Parts: sequence; structure tokens; C-alpha cells
Amino acid sequence: MFTYNTKGTCSRQIIFDVDGANKIHNVKFIGGCGGNLQGIARLVEGKDIDDVSSTLRGIKCRNNTSCPDQLAHAIAAYKEKEKEKDANRA
Repeated sequence: MFTYNTKGTCSRQIIFDVDGANKIHNVKFIGGCGGNLQGIARLVEGKDIDDVSSTLRGIKCRNNTSCPDQLAHAIAAYKEKEKEKDANRA
């Protein structure tokens, strides 16, 4: 389970899992517009994280970002953390 604290959106956090095949699962937004964010979570369920990120990055709402854009940022943060873990294992 990865947790990301959002910036500039009504949602405060995004929580999700990534499986061994880089597919995203169990996306939950804390705060924000419940129906819209449940819809985003269902639409991305089981999708490749790189596809999700490239599709959602750059969508704007308030403060020059959006909840979908923040999910793309969360995926980038997840990937960076995994890269650091791999470097520490080597």
C-alpha cells in the first residue's frame, strides 16, 4: 500500500497498491468529490501504472492541478520510492 499526500486539491491523500506486473489496484482518495473520485478509481483499476500516469498527467482544475493529475504525481512518487529500494538492495 502506497500513500501520497496531495498538493493543491480537495482530496488530501491517495492510497493505492501496485502488483508485480505494474498494475494499479485499490485506489482510494481521501477527501475530495466522492463520486468523481470513485469513478476515477474504478476506471484505473488493473491498468498499467505508466498508462494511467500518461493519461492523467496535466489535467487541470484548481491551483493548476487536479485529483487525476495528483494521481499521476503519486505514481511518479511510487516509482521513485521503488527505484530507491532497488538501489539499496544492490
